[in-house]
Amino acid sequence: MCRVVDLRQAVLAKNDASALELREHLAARGTAEVNLLSSPGSGKTALLERLLERAVEAGIAVAAVTADLATENDARRLARAGAPVKQVLTDGLCHLEAGMLRGHLDGWLPADTRVLFVENVGNLVCPASYDLGESLRIVLVSVTEGEDKPLKYPTAFGLAQLVVITKTDIAAAVEFDAEAFHRNVRRVNPGVPVLATSARTGAGVDDLLARVLDCADGEPVHRPVYESASATRGTAEAP
Repeated sequence: MCRVVDLRQAVLAKNDASALELREHLAARGTAEVNLLSSPGSGKTALLERLLERAVEAGIAVAAVTADLATENDARRLARAGAPVKQVLTDGLCHLEAGMLRGHLDGWLPADTRVLFVENVGNLVCPASYDLGESLRIVLVSVTEGEDKPLKYPTAFGLAQLVVITKTDIAAAVEFDAEAFHRNVRRVNPGVPVLATSARTGAGVDDLLARVLDCADGEPVHRPVYESASATRGTAEAP
């Protein structure tokens, strides 16, 4: 058991060092990275497509990397927005790692990119422990997933700098209890902003893009008080 724990710590320490290098690299070129995490079926891709569309319409230089175990379906879908998009196939790995991401960005990411969106692999377990050098970490959850999601995945929600509720246009139909959800979010991450959105109606999309751009302009983001033995934020130290 000790060897397993030591190996995990070594892997995370290596990732944290790579994340720190990537964060410094992106900052030097004026690019803010936004790490999007969610369960499968949360509507993450649909919302990201709307964000890219709004940004392109406004003349904002954005790009997106989308990660999946297989298929390039999401990349083809996101490319319809007119922004540079790259698909990363993880070949069975359940998360992105900083070094892997850096390898896909080198020689591809346009020099003038103001915001890089990274659509992580769809799950809230493995990706939560891996810093990708992001400026903003967003955790998304749909109204169909249950109000207790933050309690079931405390690391993911506890390290979020922004929580986004998706598919709010059907909240009444599925009897989503917004008050209970907000209460549960506060239990694991006091003070984290929560934003309601709908890719279908466009509700909250402009507000979300504005928050992302504020981050890109250097506005301070929420600093989670949650401390995890399996993740560090913005440091190369081992957990």
